[in-house]
Amino acid sequence: MNKRFRLAAALSAVALAVAACGDAPEEDGGDGATGGATDGATEGGGDFSACMVSDQGGINDRSFNETSYNGLVLAQEEGIIAEPKFAESQTDADYGPNVDAMVQDDCGIIVTVGFLLADATREAAEANPEEQFAIVDFQYVDDTGAPAPIDNVKPLVFNTHEAAFLAGYASAAHSTTGIVGTWGGAKIPTVTIFMDGFYDGVQYYNEQKGADVQVLGWDKATQEGQFVGDFANTGLARQISDNLISQGADVLHPVAGPLAESAAIAAQAAGNVAVVWADSDGFESAPDYGDVILTSVLKGMDQAVLAATQEAADDAFTNEPYVGTLENGGVGIAPFHDFDSTVTQETKDELAQIQEQIISGELVVESDAAFS
Repeated sequence: MNKRFRLAAALSAVALAVAACGDAPEEDGGDGATGGATDGATEGGGDFSACMVSDQGGINDRSFNETSYNGLVLAQEEGIIAEPKFAESQTDADYGPNVDAMVQDDCGIIVTVGFLLADATREAAEANPEEQFAIVDFQYVDDTGAPAPIDNVKPLVFNTHEAAFLAGYASAAHSTTGIVGTWGGAKIPTVTIFMDGFYDGVQYYNEQKGADVQVLGWDKATQEGQFVGDFANTGLARQISDNLISQGADVLHPVAGPLAESAAIAAQAAGNVAVVWADSDGFESAPDYGDVILTSVLKGMDQAVLAATQEAADDAFTNEPYVGTLENGGVGIAPFHDFDSTVTQETKDELAQIQEQIISGELVVESDAAFS
């Protein structure tokens, strides 16, 4: 029988660790692009040139920018490309100039990172049809919501609601207060999809266990919740985290790139609060906070960027979207690391079963922000 678990924007699960690989660059690069671009030295790679424009937070954000950049690091290590070039965006005003700088740098492929770079990427792609682009976390659609592909732009998107569903279930099982919380950076679909999945995973735990674990910071039905408004305001991120903890939340799921650090600091100060990281395995990418990281919701952005770069270098570029799912390993949850001994075998078995049910279609999880 088909079980259908609806809510409004996301759900789900995975127990596959897509760990970020390679080191991020030093922050001293710069050749004139807004935010700073590398000089594109060629040691250690092939002749093909690949470039990246980051969202706010920079290449070393321990989250989505860094994980995406690691795809180019892998491409260099495998001899596919020369040393990658990048431009870091500090504000939204940097997006257009940074993308234009990469176009002028004669890149073989330009990877832009994040939903917020969609307009700048479209404008550059349409003005430069000979250039090849890939964009992380965005798929162009028309007024009806149907895909509206651009010939020279490859979307790299992820159904993270599937993995966040498992993380929500695990968080509900872990909580001793019966209260968990989530909050986001900017209120955009690629953020709320995590929050929806997390919310639904908690509701599914309640349904299965006859429990009443509450979720603070997000209401899936109304699509209203707690947001910083950007990915840079550490003070507000800490305030939101502290407020949720003061209301009883003993697990926090921040979906805010580098601002997740603020939640981890708040959790360490509280002493009895765990954090669910987003995008990368926080235990590995942010080791200073490993003691409070229960698990992480993973997006295989590094592997998607690597695949798109290889495709372009092989002169086989297409604009067909890459959609990361639980089934293809494009999303997942990280190991429990230091919390492994506190997560019961019963919960681990249940998570494995839920994962298989989602993959098989027995348990259907849906999201308004999901990609097809």
